[in-house]
Amino acid sequence: MIFTIAIRELKNLFLSPLAWTIMAVLQLILAYLFLAQLDTFVLLQPRLAGIEGAPGVTDIVVAPLLQTSGFLLLLIAPAITMRVFSDERRNRTLSLLLSAPVSMTDIVLGKFLGVSLFFLLLLALLAAMPLALYAGTTLDAGKLAAGLLGLALLLAAFAAIGVFMSSLTEQPVVAAISTLGILMLLWIIDWSGDSQEGMTDLLPYLSLKTHFESFLKGLFSTADVAYFLLLIAAFLILAIRRLDQQRLTG
Repeated sequence: MIFTIAIRELKNLFLSPLAWTIMAVLQLILAYLFLAQLDTFVLLQPRLAGIEGAPGVTDIVVAPLLQTSGFLLLLIAPAITMRVFSDERRNRTLSLLLSAPVSMTDIVLGKFLGVSLFFLLLLALLAAMPLALYAGTTLDAGKLAAGLLGLALLLAAFAAIGVFMSSLTEQPVVAAISTLGILMLLWIIDWSGDSQEGMTDLLPYLSLKTHFESFLKGLFSTADVAYFLLLIAAFLILAIRRLDQQRLTG
């Protein structure tokens, strides 16, 4: 049942011109950034050739591309997730969904999986750019794999937060703005860490950006993976509780 709901959600996304527009615009922007970074690497290559341990194409082209992609997708994610439950509420179909012989867990996980599959498709299109470099150069496969894994976990966290915020309101715009607010807060929460005594360890740990950047450096840490998994689980559980409450109150 989870996969049935997920496929239905994914089909609904592709029935909307918004999803196609986002894919096209995002690919255009990222392609431009990729070519700009590649041009920078070509200009720097003669100087880097004489430096021992100099950064390679993965550090100069791929890592900045993935980092910029993470921030751009943060801005885009609310527009993708805002209709997950908000449209169901507005069209009065949520009550039918809640009355169906399906658990709240299946509904929330299905919606989450459907949105995550859309994000994974965007990730696959993005990954094709650095993978194309294998035709003429050698990449650091470990750093590339770690960066793509970090971006996949980041997108899953965006999806989970968006699903929860969409479960709170029937207004998609309200859901989008609320999701964007939470994502931005979690992205910049460590900015004041150095000025807050006793908070220097807590704030960076809560930051999405801090854990994502660890993957971009080629570092695979169970602490970073655990952070994303806990964040995803927390917001999905909140969404399940919210729908359970609505089902009980009618």
